[in-house]
Amino acid sequence: MTDEPRGSVEAVDNVLAALADPTRRRLLELLAAQGEATATTLAEHLPVSRQAVVKHLAVLDAAGLVSGGRVGREVRYTVRSAALDATAQWMASLAADWDRRLANIKRIAEAAERDSRS
Repeated sequence: MTDEPRGSVEAVDNVLAALADPTRRRLLELLAAQGEATATTLAEHLPVSRQAVVKHLAVLDAAGLVSGGRVGREVRYTVRSAALDATAQWMASLAADWDRRLANIKRIAEAAERDSRS
C-alpha cells in the first residue's frame, strides 16, 4: 500500500475501522438484504437503541460504506459498495504480495535442499 495515494490509504483505514465493530457489520448485512432502510427499521433487528444505530450509521457513512437520503421526515440508508470494493482490492493485492514472497522462500529453500544433496 506504500504506492497508494494517502487518500486511498486513509479510505481503507476508515473502512477497516468501521468494519471492526460487529454491530456495524450486521447493519451492512441488513442494508444489503433490504436494499434500503431507516434507522428505526434497522434497530428492530439489533439489540441496540435507534440512537446507537444512528451513531453506527454515521461511522459507516464517514467510511463511505452507506449513504442516507431524506424521504419526507425519514432518512433512508443504502449500501455504497465503492469503498468496500477498494478495500477488497487492497486486501487481494496484499495477499498476492504475500503469495509471491512465500513462493520465493519456497524456491530458495528447495534450491538449498537440492544443493545440499549434490
